[in-house]
Amino acid sequence: MKKGCRNILVLLLLLPLLLAVAGYYRLHHFATTALPNLRVDTRVQVARGDSFRSVLGKLRAAGVDAGHDLEWMLLARKVGAAGKIQVGEYALTPGISPQALLIKMRDGKVVRYQFTLVEGWRMRDVRRALQGAAHLQQETARMSDAELMVAIGRPGQHPEGRFLPETYHYNRGDSDISVLKRAYEAMEKRLQTAWEGREPGLPLKTPDELLTLASIVEKETGVADERAQIAGVFVRRLHIGMRLETDPTIIYGLGDAWNGDLTWAHLRTDGPYNTRTRAGLPPTPIAMPGRDSLQAAAHPAAGDALFFVAVGDGSGRSRFAKTYAEHQRNVAAYLANRRAAQSAAMPATESSRP
Repeated sequence: MKKGCRNILVLLLLLPLLLAVAGYYRLHHFATTALPNLRVDTRVQVARGDSFRSVLGKLRAAGVDAGHDLEWMLLARKVGAAGKIQVGEYALTPGISPQALLIKMRDGKVVRYQFTLVEGWRMRDVRRALQGAAHLQQETARMSDAELMVAIGRPGQHPEGRFLPETYHYNRGDSDISVLKRAYEAMEKRLQTAWEGREPGLPLKTPDELLTLASIVEKETGVADERAQIAGVFVRRLHIGMRLETDPTIIYGLGDAWNGDLTWAHLRTDGPYNTRTRAGLPPTPIAMPGRDSLQAAAHPAAGDALFFVAVGDGSGRSRFAKTYAEHQRNVAAYLANRRAAQSAAMPATESSRP
């Protein structure tokens, strides 16, 4: 065989290998090179049933113009994303490569949103906040509280206090019902743990009573390290049959009639939530208690105090007393502190007048 023919034959034999190597390096370069011209807020929503071509079309519509469709398909097979892209919303962050993006979609690393349920919120506060949560499907907006409890599978149960204050993460398109179910289940679990580990001899017959006491502690506490002391006051009162006389329960009972001013008429008007006129706990919780308030209600601090009142110096702290006479002195000190604070503010207010 002539030398020239032999060289041509070798070249023909090597050509597929050379093409394969060139193709590999081209695909590698495409896979690892950052996608150009991506905006910071670029998002793509993958819907259930989307084919890979549909997903690629959405990427193109979002401004991804790098690579041929064949390169994307080959890369998807290479990283195991073909047929395995998960439903959800994906952030196309500047600097991301095609390979990193497909792996993210394969692993379902979707954009996560969060909803924070705050300690001490009432059910109406929870519902208002849910309605303002970003990209959360609203299914309960037109429901009554009773209908909402049916929707989460708890018909006939009062919703107050039943949802654990916590931060809950969700995906775009998740429903408010799904978030509420998780919050409810979290509270059930936390309440059961608190009940099973409670101090022996508490004047509480059921986990629901513990939840109600914890909600009162939540609303009465100004600083975190006083929770157990405040719980201790209420537990001692329950032990001796003394009325709780806690204003937050009265305010809760007023409902929409509460305008920020608690009057003597309110204190004297009997009702199921008026713990100045009725002994024992109110019929339901009055707010969503957090973990620490549940713990305080289950493990109240020992002591002999039966009264407490705010110091009134802006610290949020309380003064505790065993006797009513001592409590009256603490009330007088509170009022004096309030008057002093108001007097200190007056010159600044007057000097600002024209």
